[in-house]
Amino acid sequence: MTTIYIMWLRQVKRYLRSKSRIIGSLGQPILYLFALGYGLGQVFARAGQGNYIEFLAPGIIGMSVLFTSMFNGVEMIWDRQFGFLKETLVAPVSRFNIMLGRVLGGATVATLQGLIVFVLSFAAGFRLQMHNPVLYFFLAIVFMFLIALLFTALGTAIASMLTDFQGFQLIMSFVIMPTYFLSGAIFPLVGLPKLMSFITRIDPLTYGVDGLRGALTASNHFALSLDFSILVILSLIILSAGSYLFSKIQI
Repeated sequence: MTTIYIMWLRQVKRYLRSKSRIIGSLGQPILYLFALGYGLGQVFARAGQGNYIEFLAPGIIGMSVLFTSMFNGVEMIWDRQFGFLKETLVAPVSRFNIMLGRVLGGATVATLQGLIVFVLSFAAGFRLQMHNPVLYFFLAIVFMFLIALLFTALGTAIASMLTDFQGFQLIMSFVIMPTYFLSGAIFPLVGLPKLMSFITRIDPLTYGVDGLRGALTASNHFALSLDFSILVILSLIILSAGSYLFSKIQI
């Protein structure tokens, strides 16, 4: 447990010390929130879908959590390049505890980032649509953390197979961006072509965004219990796979 706590604390401290990183990572979510929210808001309303900002904000929060989670996972490549990872792995402690501490720390950081975007979304006109906002706000935090846990573990698993940053653009192009754009974060999941509907259903972020949307605006497409169950199951699977790949890292 001490190892897990130390690794968790290191990840959180690294995030809190980097003010430029916190501010920089808010640029894209804010741009998407205002540019898409107001740029497509009238089109969305004329189509009879209601307020686009209220629909879009949970997706933007999910995007912020996704990006921060994956970057925290892939950050392990940086640690490998500068020798910190080697110093950690030669210590007489369980590699699983090291990996779990890193993942939990990264997930905590990504959840904090999601909460910042959630607060900023109110400036764009977003409002909670729940009768019991306090209860469902905490439910939204649970979904943020599950998204963060899943994708931090995925980023760690991918980083365990890479030795340098040359493959980083491949991760951006073939993992992060498709995962976001095909999750229903910026478009409704109803009325899609069969192929598109199938793709969204196998995208794990779909269930995270849907859970956030249900918790914050009561406009979820799937049952919240289904969203929660899928995220938990996938998180456990990816954590197991990431743990195995992390244990195979050569130092």
